[in-house]
Amino acid sequence: MTHDPGLPLVPRVIDWFAENARDLPWRSPDRTAWGVLVSEVMLQQTPVVRVEPAWRAWMAAWPEPADLAAASTADVLRAWDRLGYPRRALRLQECARTIVERHGGRVPTEEAELLALPGVGSYTAAAVRAFAYGRRSVVLDTNVRRVLARTAAGAALPGPSQTVAEVRLAESLVPADDATAARWAAASMELGALVCTARSPRCDACPVADLCVWRTAGYPPDVHASRRRTQGFAGTDRQVRGRVMALLRSALEPVPLDEVEAAWPDRAQLTRCVDGLVTDGLVTVVPHPGGPDAGPPTYRLPH
Repeated sequence: MTHDPGLPLVPRVIDWFAENARDLPWRSPDRTAWGVLVSEVMLQQTPVVRVEPAWRAWMAAWPEPADLAAASTADVLRAWDRLGYPRRALRLQECARTIVERHGGRVPTEEAELLALPGVGSYTAAAVRAFAYGRRSVVLDTNVRRVLARTAAGAALPGPSQTVAEVRLAESLVPADDATAARWAAASMELGALVCTARSPRCDACPVADLCVWRTAGYPPDVHASRRRTQGFAGTDRQVRGRVMALLRSALEPVPLDEVEAAWPDRAQLTRCVDGLVTDGLVTVVPHPGGPDAGPPTYRLPH
């Protein structure tokens, strides 16, 4: 498709999206609001390639909020598997129970009601309104922030924290009518995910390259680079917690203490991480039936 260079940012990105959008199951015509909500929770800090098979399995097991609300917590955590940050799974189940109790099992449409759900913040509420219900909302995730920072502000990357100015800019670009606004939300997000990427932007494939202030300025470097902190995974508490969760997910019976302790060589770090998992409601300690003097406890996923 050819474009008039005079076209503004929004229509051009929407036109690009019509030809380049990925075929994702939560975008299909028969999608449900619950399916969209599940996808948005799963996609937080997790790439699409890992989410898609997990989402399909999840929706097959629990196609409605009531199904997830009635599931055992252990089954929910096993289904979450390696998506990371398993507290999201618990919050999603809490969310499902709240939807059943307060909204008759139907995902609400209004922003205030969505924000009142466990684990739903401003981005997720806006995304559900746009992608599930086709309503006008300001959908501002990392991808959209990056697109707007480059095209409108001339910055290599947005700042570490979202600002009022960013929200105002994003709001000013959202089309007035619901359908076009929802399309823009999806299109701008897709552009950031596929073309205007953080490390290797494909400016040659960008439909608005000639409108991009960052490109016109000669690609100035990231002014926030010194404030960004990237932590490796190896040796972190996240890795330890992940190993313990993987051990418990694979076990049909409670796991003895010595097997848990074998999951990580640093005993102090392991103890801290297991205690944290217990506090977060992700692991249950089962005392020895004969009492503490009779033997050590075992560990399992919550029922």
